[in-house]
Amino acid sequence: MERDVMEYDVLVVGAGPAGLGAAIRLKQMAADAGQELNVCLVEKGSEVGAHILSGAVFEPRALNELFPDWKEKGAPLRAAVTGDEMHMLRSPESGYKFPNWMVPKTMHNEGNYVISLGNLCRWLGEQAEALGVEVYPGFAAQETLFNDAGAVVGVQIGDLGIDVKGEQKADFAPGMELRAKYTLFAEGCRGHLGKRLLKQFKLDEDADPQHYGIGLKEVWEIPAEKHKPGLVVHGAGWPLDDANPGGWFLYHAEDQKVFVGLIVDLSYENPWLSPFDEFQRLKHHPVLKGHLEGGKRISYGARALAKGGFNSLPHMVFPGGALIGCDLGTMNFSKIKGSHTALKSGMVAGEAFAKALFNGAEGGDALQAFPEAFKASWLWDELYRSRNWGPAMHKFGTLFGGAFNYIDQNFFGGKLPFTLHDRTPDHATLKTAAESKKIDYPKPDNKLSFDKLSSVFLSSTNHEEDQPVHLKLADPSIPLSQNLPKYAEPAQRYCPAGVYEVVGEGDSQRFQINAQNCVHCKTCDIKDPAQNITWVAPEGTGGPNYAGM
Repeated sequence: MERDVMEYDVLVVGAGPAGLGAAIRLKQMAADAGQELNVCLVEKGSEVGAHILSGAVFEPRALNELFPDWKEKGAPLRAAVTGDEMHMLRSPESGYKFPNWMVPKTMHNEGNYVISLGNLCRWLGEQAEALGVEVYPGFAAQETLFNDAGAVVGVQIGDLGIDVKGEQKADFAPGMELRAKYTLFAEGCRGHLGKRLLKQFKLDEDADPQHYGIGLKEVWEIPAEKHKPGLVVHGAGWPLDDANPGGWFLYHAEDQKVFVGLIVDLSYENPWLSPFDEFQRLKHHPVLKGHLEGGKRISYGARALAKGGFNSLPHMVFPGGALIGCDLGTMNFSKIKGSHTALKSGMVAGEAFAKALFNGAEGGDALQAFPEAFKASWLWDELYRSRNWGPAMHKFGTLFGGAFNYIDQNFFGGKLPFTLHDRTPDHATLKTAAESKKIDYPKPDNKLSFDKLSSVFLSSTNHEEDQPVHLKLADPSIPLSQNLPKYAEPAQRYCPAGVYEVVGEGDSQRFQINAQNCVHCKTCDIKDPAQNITWVAPEGTGGPNYAGM
């Protein structure tokens, strides 16, 4: 098939903070050097920010470096943190609040801001375009392109107008090839091209397995008398436990908005657990209910997050490009923050690749200047200091792991003379349904708790219905022949959008995929115990259209 080809110096895949940081820094470096760099950024969402979901309490350290005058430029950081709370919930009705001195230093948020990361990315997109970056939303990178030597030379954009049977429709349009000397992959957590590159170039062979959580988030509008702009509340404990760990957040943003969410560690053991339903019942606890009651839920979304941190960092570069941001795994889970680290990783990459191009590089090499600069940056030091956080929580549980982390961070600054490891991948942690306690979740009251379908509606998720299913089963028989008898087919519960169902009875049972509902969280690609599900990008513009997430 003949395809249009566009060529650039650098191609960036994904318009999150990492991709935008890289693109902006490339153009800033070019302007400072009086040189020209052609930079293209492609984004599968309908617009920059449409697929962005994060808590988010934002640490402005990297942004201060990227745009020292961000306040004058109107960056959407308006709700400065005014207070921190940390709670341990013990039951549906009880819990206690930690005194401030007992909270690890990494969880203190003085100087940070409660923000919508989607809105920040929209603003960064505007800055990128003003600098001359060619930003193309609505274009899903579907395949990586290689030259004869095996180096990455760009990506192919997915074809448009293919029906569910794989046939061309009347409006068929072949996806173009975007070629570049270097390609930076910033697809976010579990990027489908990044996943293939990790395997193809064996980038993660020296690293611990990546570990993940699923973050579920809602935006609420609450009465003015309850609103406390800048209040940051975190918690752990009920309704989760050490075998099925996680934590929650509640942030007071601007304009009477509250961001509330639950992060469930995807190392959980009980196949009956539903992260969505755990989140819904969590909101009935008096600590959260006191903030939300009388308010109105206005948005919902979900996204996996890569939280393995320092121990799970793969090799960063390969011939022709690099992984950055959450494609690389730069989140600092000890802070529950990945936006400033993703942004910084993109900035470091932008600087390294710009310098190489100024020196005459033609691409095709694994540019070691990037990992060298990464290791010399504050980002490397920050991730190193938090390397024991996740393994301690997995090994010792919330209480003793939390105590370990308090000592590690507050007394040793994250520099204990040893490193803990967790080498069990998340998909391998499930116990069987027979040996696990079945969970009966309460019905939603439609005031504080809601069902999946009404929630997906609030995410504005949409896909062209007559297109190939973008959730691929390597073996279509496994859901019913293996996962159902052994684990009661957990995809029905770990998916936060109702994508997977087992329908029918007896011999007429079948595994149904409602791909139209998919919010692109990638949980199925991570947690499926048989590793039978592969998420690939659907047509560009498909998926959620988050506003203010």
